[in-house]
Amino acid sequence: MLAAIPHIKYTESNNFFLIAGPCVVENREIVFETAKAIIDVTEKYQIPFIFKASYKKANRTSINSFTGIGDVKALEILNEVREYFKAPVLTDVHTIDEVALASKYVDVLQIPAFLCRQTELLRAAGQTKKWINIKKGQFMSPESMKFVVEKIRQTGNSNIMLTERGTTFGYQDLVVDFRGITQMKTNSCPIILDVTHSLQQPNQSSGITGGKPALIETLAKAGIAVGVDGLFIETHPNPEKALSDGKNILLLSQLEPLLVKLIKIRKAIS
Repeated sequence: MLAAIPHIKYTESNNFFLIAGPCVVENREIVFETAKAIIDVTEKYQIPFIFKASYKKANRTSINSFTGIGDVKALEILNEVREYFKAPVLTDVHTIDEVALASKYVDVLQIPAFLCRQTELLRAAGQTKKWINIKKGQFMSPESMKFVVEKIRQTGNSNIMLTERGTTFGYQDLVVDFRGITQMKTNSCPIILDVTHSLQQPNQSSGITGGKPALIETLAKAGIAVGVDGLFIETHPNPEKALSDGKNILLLSQLEPLLVKLIKIRKAIS
């Protein structure tokens, strides 16, 4: 199914696929350093890989939070990654106008969790015929995602992925209900577990989202054991200095050891 994504490799390896990269395009150096490191690892272990980074951050807790370096500038950096590494690239879109712009530069459009019910946005994304990754809203049941899928399929586009990213649990925590993975598989779409955003602690009084990165391995192992098709992991060479979501992303040097463990679990359940 994923073989239709331009430049994706190893789709016959029986590995899970990986969507990974920094939260946002901070600068060219961070993006290229992160992309190269992930590609080296995924090539080594034959893991299908899609590079991700938001070209802008429209959903921020504080007005003072970093939102981006400029839309076109960031998208051009993502397109450089796409062309230089011959790797598929994913980014978020928030409006119909953004769909039109971003689709010129990337292979996969991602609908953020807070926007997964926005019919016009979903239809505009579907009409591009690109792959669409939809994050399940923190406020939605797994069963209700079938209506989201229908909105895109009615555009004639069946290139759809669904991502679990946790459900709101009180005001400042999220929880992953792994029963939802099985439920969402009934939509005949690849199902992804967003390991890092599921460990966020939103709505902090500081205006900066917190997180529990020490549990990344725990969630990732559970997701593979349950049978997700792919994992979504934000990673950065220096999370403490990351300009967005630094409290819940994986240190880049820890990615390879984690993937080695996950591959073993995948083989055990195959």
